[in-house]
Amino acid sequence: MEQYEPDRLSPAQVAAVRRSLTNGRAALPRRSLLRAGTGGALAFGGLGALSACGIPAAKNTSSVSSEDHSAKEKEISFSNWTEYMDVDDSGRRHPSLEAFISRTGIKVKYTEDINDNVGFFGKIKPQLAAGQDTGRDLICVTDWLAARLIRFGWVQKLDASNLPHAFTNLSQQFRGPDWDPGRAYSYPWTGISTVIAYNRKALDGEEVRSVSDMLDNPKLKGRIGFLSEMRDSVGMTLLDMGKDPARFTDDDYDAAIARLQKAVDKGQIRRFTGNEYTSDLSKGDFAACIAWAGDVVQLKADSPDIDFVIPDSGYMTSTDNLLVPNKARHKTNAERLIDYYYEPGPAAELAAYINYVCPVDGVKAELARIDADAANNPLIIPDAAMAAKSRAFRSLSSEEETAYEEKFAKLTGA
Repeated sequence: MEQYEPDRLSPAQVAAVRRSLTNGRAALPRRSLLRAGTGGALAFGGLGALSACGIPAAKNTSSVSSEDHSAKEKEISFSNWTEYMDVDDSGRRHPSLEAFISRTGIKVKYTEDINDNVGFFGKIKPQLAAGQDTGRDLICVTDWLAARLIRFGWVQKLDASNLPHAFTNLSQQFRGPDWDPGRAYSYPWTGISTVIAYNRKALDGEEVRSVSDMLDNPKLKGRIGFLSEMRDSVGMTLLDMGKDPARFTDDDYDAAIARLQKAVDKGQIRRFTGNEYTSDLSKGDFAACIAWAGDVVQLKADSPDIDFVIPDSGYMTSTDNLLVPNKARHKTNAERLIDYYYEPGPAAELAAYINYVCPVDGVKAELARIDADAANNPLIIPDAAMAAKSRAFRSLSSEEETAYEEKFAKLTGA
């Protein structure tokens, strides 16, 4: 594992982070508290912390002993994103979590204190770098940050004997990320799929089944949208070019950027957006766009004209992941909670509320009892054919991250 050094973000990386916080995946409706004032200050304060040099470099802390107090202290402190847990009609209770507490006797301090990955990393970095307890037993972060925490040796390896349901029921498409082979340190809370969405009325008889259709059909000129998130837009373009986003080269990346640039130059792409594309698509300003599946579920429910397609070339998937930080006092209890949400019943309750991709096999029948439409929605429960088309963007080195974001920023005019 690599030694931690204080992060210094390039201007392009800073711009990418700001795009993500204000209108990217970090700002999706279920996961956003960013507002003018306190929320924004917190987020960008975290950004400052990420690039600050005030914290000394720490030695690898993966070998730091973490005494587990689970047997005597029946409790867990769990940090998660906002509105990322099922709630009842009152909006105050979390039924699936309360069922876990009732069954196990383990009290859960559940805190919705993750507004964005960068800000949260800024909160926990000082303790992790110093080999200290963060006060949290379980955290939920997006794959790129999960990869960073694992590389630094700042999270604990999970005990498979405490995770029988998770080990058995984890969907195949999520089993082997390059940043955590075999899921030794993490398990997905949800999957986030990137697909092609379209407005049937705005297409006016044209067909869109691939990125090539979006980029090359002159009848759609000026009515195509791509995302301002680099991994999603470039990843979908790489797939369309027959390249695997998990194994591409610098030349492959440059070719994808050049292809998108050509579409920009000829006016095919109207603009690159964050989640405000939902309005453009609903109004018909976009005939088709790259979109996040969680949005498409709601858009389809609101309008019969909105639908989606999974290209034959595949689609991009990322994950939000559960990890146990170093020095957490209640590792075994946290593992029991992870395992609980890999039982079909609790997993179904969660999926019915949050509408993201459920990473748990065998959940469809349970979900059908709660919401038949959700159970039959491949954006929530992918069938085998769809799951086989799922691809993830490979981990990037700091140098690659800087170079790639600079090229993407030039493309999008950010």
